[in-house]
Formats: sequence, C-alpha cells, structure tokens
Amino acid sequence: MYAVIKTGGKQYRVTQGETLRIESLDANAGDAIEFDQVLMVGEGSDVRIGTPLVDGSKVTATVKSHGRGKKVEIIKFRRRKHHMKRMGHRQNFTEVEITGISG
Repeated sequence: MYAVIKTGGKQYRVTQGETLRIESLDANAGDAIEFDQVLMVGEGSDVRIGTPLVDGSKVTATVKSHGRGKKVEIIKFRRRKHHMKRMGHRQNFTEVEITGISG
C-alpha cells in the first residue's frame, strides 16, 4: 500500500517501512508524528484520490534524526566588470521512517 502526502510545501509518495528526508519538523528524534494531509492512498487497482484530501486517512511516522543537506553553491558573475559573488546554502531536513498507512 502506498500514499501521497503533503508536507513542507512538497508532495511525497510513501510506502510502509520507507525512510525519507522531508523539510525540517519541530519534533525530537524518536517521536511519533502523523501526516493528515493525504492526497491519495491505494494499492493496485484500488486507489482513492482525495478532493483535495482523502477523508479519514492518515500516515504515521517516526522521527529518526535531524540534519543538514549538502551545500548548494550560488555564484553571481558579471563579465568584464570585476564582479563575482559566491554564496552557499545548506537546507535543514528531518529524516522520518513511515510506520503505518491507514485509510
């Protein structure tokens, strides 16, 4: 069984037992969390699509860890002007393991 959830302004296709990195959440490692914004849930030909959410469905997960992603380098360069600006950014993430899909 799989589900499509919405969190952090993004959509993820998840299955039970899967580990994924999502936008940073305000939860401690080991905490259980629930995603109630489920857009689609199903398996095989038995698929339910919400309008926009599937009523009565939720996805439970356990927070494994928090961290920061790889550095993304930004370079602004203007030719012939002796101008070059370098910046970098590391995005925070929360690693979660999907423990259950109901609905």
